[in-house]
Parts: sequence; C-alpha cells; structure tokens
Amino acid sequence: MRNRLSLPLGALGSIAIISIPLLFLKSAEKESLQSGKQVADFVLKDGDGRPVSLAEFRDKKAFVVIFTGTECPINNAFMPRIAELYKTFAHQGVQFLAINANRQDSLHRIKEHAIANSIPFPVLKDADNSVADLFGAQRTPEAFILDSEHRIRYQGRIDDQFGIGFRRPQPTRRDLAIALEEVLAGKAVSQPITPVAGCLIARTSQPKALGTITYAKQISRILQKNCQECHRPGQIGPMPLLTYDDVTAWAGTIREVIQDQRMPPWYADPHYGHFENDRRLSAEDRQTLLSWIYQGTPRGDDKDLPAARQFVEGWTIGKPDMIFTMPEEYSVPADMPKDGIPYQRFQVPTNFAEDRWVERAESRAGAPGVVHHIIMFILPPNEDFFPGNPKTPTLCGTAPGDMPMIFPPGTAKKIPAGSTLIFEMHYTPNGIAQKDRSSLALIFAKEPPKYAVRTIPVGEPRFKIPPGADNHKVESWFAFREEASLIGFMPHMHLRGKDFLYEAIFPDGKSEILLSVPRYNFNWQSVYRLEKPIRMPKGSKLHCIAHFDNSSKNPNNPDPTKAVMWGDQTWEEMMIGWCDVITNRQ
Repeated sequence: MRNRLSLPLGALGSIAIISIPLLFLKSAEKESLQSGKQVADFVLKDGDGRPVSLAEFRDKKAFVVIFTGTECPINNAFMPRIAELYKTFAHQGVQFLAINANRQDSLHRIKEHAIANSIPFPVLKDADNSVADLFGAQRTPEAFILDSEHRIRYQGRIDDQFGIGFRRPQPTRRDLAIALEEVLAGKAVSQPITPVAGCLIARTSQPKALGTITYAKQISRILQKNCQECHRPGQIGPMPLLTYDDVTAWAGTIREVIQDQRMPPWYADPHYGHFENDRRLSAEDRQTLLSWIYQGTPRGDDKDLPAARQFVEGWTIGKPDMIFTMPEEYSVPADMPKDGIPYQRFQVPTNFAEDRWVERAESRAGAPGVVHHIIMFILPPNEDFFPGNPKTPTLCGTAPGDMPMIFPPGTAKKIPAGSTLIFEMHYTPNGIAQKDRSSLALIFAKEPPKYAVRTIPVGEPRFKIPPGADNHKVESWFAFREEASLIGFMPHMHLRGKDFLYEAIFPDGKSEILLSVPRYNFNWQSVYRLEKPIRMPKGSKLHCIAHFDNSSKNPNNPDPTKAVMWGDQTWEEMMIGWCDVITNRQ
C-alpha cells in the first residue's frame, strides 16, 4: 500500500533493514499437520525449462526444500543466508531445492532472481501449486527438511533474524541449521515445527467475473489513490499493484495487512494534528476492499476502469526540472565492517548563476537495498561544510518510509547561486556486494515564493541510555526567536526508538501536542505534513519527547547489555525532531 519500505520501510524501502512490512506470521495450528509425512516424488521445471524430480537425487542423506518468491521482502532478506546454508551442508550429502509456487512469477523471473541472489541449486516452478499443497506450504520463505526416505522432519522458518517490523543483528536460534544437523546425526529434531514470517504464497485461483463490488468499478480507484504511488516499478513497494492480475495475486496478503492495519503505513496518533499526507484508508475504502476480497475478487467490466494513473518514471514528485547524480559509484561490501561504514560525502557543483528556489525535491538511491538514508546539504560559496553548521542547510533527505520534499504553494527552499550540493550517504550492507550511485531531482518554483522554508533539527545529542532500560526518556527544545510557522515534522531515532512526541509551548504558557507517534518504526520513518501551518509567535518553544527501549524485549536491539549514546551507526542512537518552518522570504 501507499508508503515510503520504507520500509522504510522503508523505509521499509528499500530499507536497509527491511523496506516494506508486508510480512506475516503463520499460525502454529496450521503448521502441525505435516511432520512425519512421506512426500511423494514430484517433477517441476527449473528456470531453463528443464524438468527436475525429487527422485533423481539418489543417495542423499537429507533434503532441504524451501518455498520462495521474488517479491516478498522477508524472503529476499533471507537469500544470502540460504546460499550460506547450501555451502555449509551440500558437501555433507544434503540436496537443496527451492520451489516457487507464486502464480505471478514466471520461469524467466525465477531464473533472474536466482542469479541475482547467487542461489547455486535448482529453483523450480510449481505452476499449479500441487507441490505446495503436497507439503502444506503457506509462506515464503518456508523451509522443509526431508530425511533420506523423504519424510518431513522439520517445517518452519530458516531462523528468527527477520520478522514483522524487526531485523536482529544476528539470529537467536539457527532453526533450519540446527534441525539439519540433528537429522544428519540421526537424532530427533528438537524443534520440528517453528512459526514462519513471510508473505502468503499466491496460489492459482478462479476469481469471479461479477459481483456487487468489482475491481473495475471500485477497487482500481482505491488502489490508485492509496497504493500505486509506491507499488509500481522503481519505487519502494516490493510488488506492483497496477493491474487486476497484480492485485489478485496478492489478495490474501492485502487482506491480512488491511485487517491488521499495517498498511497503508501511518504511525501518527489520530487524536493529535491533521496531516495532508495522512496515508490511512478511510473506513469506507477499507471495508470495500475487504468485502471485495471476501466476495472472490470479481473483476467486473473493463469498460468501467478509470484511466491509468500517470507517473514520471523513477520519480514521485513529477517530471524534474533538473537531476544531479553522485560523481562516482561507491562500492558497498557484502558484510558490515566491525566499525561500520563511515558516512560518505560526495560534492556536486550546481553551477547556478543565480539563486534558485526549490519547491519539490526527491533523492533516489541507486542501490536501494544498501542505502539506509541520504541527506542532501546545500554548501554556499565560501563556506566550509561540517555537520551542524547552520550555514550549510539541509535541502532534503530520504530514509526508510520517508516521502519526498513537497512544499505548499508559495513556499520554497533557496539554493544560493554558486552553491555545491553534498550527498551524505549512510550505507548498510545486506549480504550482497553492490555499487551505488544515487541521484537528486529538483522542481523549481515558477516565481519567487512568498515564504522561505528552513529545516530545523531539534535534537539532543547528550544522552546515555542505560543497559536494559525499556522506557528511557530524552527531551529536546527549540526556541523561536522570531515568528514562524510549522508545516511538517519527521521524528528520527534508531533501533531502540520507541515513541516520539512534538509539543508546542506558547508565550502565554499554553501548550498543544502537535504530533504523537506512539509506536515509532525505524523501518518506516514518515514525514508528517500539516494540513495547515501552525503559527509559532516569537518566544514560542518546540518541545520534543522521545523514549527508547534498550531492553531484551526489543527485538531490534543489537545489544541490551550495553549503554547507548549518540552515534552515526544504526547500532548507536540519535534523537532528532526534524521540522520544517516557514518565515518571510529572505
């Protein structure tokens, strides 16, 4: 649904942790039926169209069969781990097979995905879901271990590193590897069934042609309005939702995330503030979408379809007036170095002969899977750049789940003549070495704006979160020395971030909560754009309150035994209440 997948997503993009939260937990009661079952032989085609059977792999001590897809974010996060497991166990007499039972994944797409993820064993297409039904598979990635007699000895997850809304630095239990070691040693599997986080397999089905609610009349319009901005090629959404076939393939997944209100992603408490980019589905649209799925996803008459929504390829803000690109590629290693990757900064001269006013800006990662965030700074002539220098203002940025910079009519940010743009890049490896060359798109104001926009970081770098603390409070303040108006917010913390609140305190002593994010999601760092500017008279204060969870209860927590302070890397912490303010143009 509509996002960035941020995560964030996300992201959660792409998110370096996990860009989009279309991830699900399979219930244990559905998993308890297959253990001990003997699997009959089957024959499926690989990416080259060659038939492959289970029976052809003779004299194997065990088999690992993993149901995979090409679009599910959590499935793709596990691809490097799957390749590692093959390298560890293949020489011990274990045969690995991957099976793709998603109806939307063609043989060509399956082959490309396997090559891109360095999968060294056969990946097969289960076109009619017969093998998925044979195993009782429901999700991707879902793993099965068969012994030499083809009996199911293990069914479940690969491990617990990736889940709904979290990515542990390391798994706490290597479920598939442990079970495989036990099978090879002739032992009983200690945990033969584990829950699976992942996306529903898109099984073949026969949708209804007609119904009281149809894709052509109602659903296509809801998706255009709420989802397609991100769920289209080149954007953070991991799968397109542009056609009837796209949508029906993901109907089960859509039902789950809508019912659980995980999508569209929106984390603001509805009791405070009104935001023009509020992503929530209306109650009516939500019920219409769910009813359509329950009715069997009727297509309806194509003559009732709306005109396709038009997008500029690669950009959300529309057709750019100018695009800037990093002067060189940066090679991101497959694995994170012990001390992390320092922020990388690349300078690009604008060569502007006169001041330019920007009303829309969008930074775009060249390698979304490893770009955690981008911050674009403006370096005017004869100024030196260093973090926090007020004379080198922030132009825009992107992070998991972030949205591009779009200002209200009559407002814009100034790039002085002769300025240089600085790409500040934060890279987070994801198991596959990649090269990044990110870009920035700008749309200029057609006439000088009435108001100038500034982005202010209301942060507090002097904190220390004790080990094990599950609700550590950090506050920051900003005092307005001149009258201004607030137009938007973006709270920022790292993996231990729990909640964030913005409060205005006016000169007369009155206070007002402007934004409350009671469940902060590092994988989906949203911008919250106010419907109407909030006037902040001279002498007003902006008060930010954040809480951090540094306990073992936080599955994202890299190490609950250590105190945490301010730092650039994701395993350190930050507390910044970014806000956009407008003043009379200067």
